[in-house]
Amino acid sequence: MFHRKKFDWGIAILLLILMIFGVVAIFTASSTTIGQQRSTQSFWWKQLIFVGLAIVSIVLLLRLPMPIFDVLILPLYWVNILALVVVLFTPAVGGAHRWFRLFGLNYQPSESAKLFTILMVARAISKDNLNEFKQLLYGLGLIILPVALIIIEPDFGTTLVFIIALLAMYLAADLPLFYLLLIISPVISIISSVHWIGVILWMGLFVFLLVRMRLSWVTITISGIFNLFLALIMPVFWNSLKDYQQNRILTFLDPMRDPLGAGYHIIQSKIAVGSGEIIGKGWLQGTQKNMNFLPEHHTDFIFSVIGEEFGFLGSLLLLGVFALFFWKLINAMGDIKVRERKIATAGILAYLLFQTFINIGMNIGLVPATGIPLPFISYGGSSLLINALTVGVVLKYLNERGFMK
Repeated sequence: MFHRKKFDWGIAILLLILMIFGVVAIFTASSTTIGQQRSTQSFWWKQLIFVGLAIVSIVLLLRLPMPIFDVLILPLYWVNILALVVVLFTPAVGGAHRWFRLFGLNYQPSESAKLFTILMVARAISKDNLNEFKQLLYGLGLIILPVALIIIEPDFGTTLVFIIALLAMYLAADLPLFYLLLIISPVISIISSVHWIGVILWMGLFVFLLVRMRLSWVTITISGIFNLFLALIMPVFWNSLKDYQQNRILTFLDPMRDPLGAGYHIIQSKIAVGSGEIIGKGWLQGTQKNMNFLPEHHTDFIFSVIGEEFGFLGSLLLLGVFALFFWKLINAMGDIKVRERKIATAGILAYLLFQTFINIGMNIGLVPATGIPLPFISYGGSSLLINALTVGVVLKYLNERGFMK
């Protein structure tokens, strides 16, 4: 029996609250107050304009007929791939080729690639006539091209978002867990190579899990040999690196090795968050920000500004809104019965949740700096617009006919 879902005002209102919170945070992050003198850069009102564009875009998306929406997915995916190719020939900004300059605004095609790739993968792996192996190959095949182009830019942080979204979509597509284990096992093997005890423990656990999943001994043997090879070859690869290359990697993992260089951002961010204590230093009163000790404070490290000026309570309030927002999205995914839409929603949820976790973890020193912005909060027009549109897609799924009980 088909029926029409009502518009999910809960998700929409929480999205609006997050975007407004972002504009407020960007205003204080882009303001410098020294004594009675205050100067404010234009970032906040530019973000406010994109909040308006995001709202209009979601309204238009909701009014777009579903057949037209479905038809647009394939061409938009390939147009975005073309944009990722063309952007490599644009002038470098900060040593990377990531942005188009259009009418005074920057557009980052890797942001829109997240949404269009998720929608394309969801369509490909949701077909009924595909076996599990083809689902695996189709998903990897569609994601490998945008990931490769984004690595060339270079932008390694964004590629992690694609991988996490793909794994979430595989789970939503009910792909057997051993496929997911085989996909992530090389990463774990590389990490375990830090110490020989880690290699032994991981390889023992890996083989045990494959046996428990009742795979053939051919699959177990080939997978085991491949992962053991990776674990054993990594120390050789590490020793072949030059000293400065090893230092870069070690500083990436431990910022305190180079407090005035590669580790400076995270160290200053942790100081800012810690100095906010319970209630913060007050609106516009963040000293780390005002004295410009904290770099990128309106983009990647905006959470540290929130922590410094609004303290633990202000940070907790933001985290509470995010938690409620993601809880609503999880519930929405349970309501969606059309297979393709359910898989796409899983990818959208995973990528927004992963970006939120990584950015906040980076600001408080739990994870290395990756350049991943905080969704809906960090300054960035294309990032805000695409993130809002991904939520708009979920709202459209909930608001369209096509649910079956």
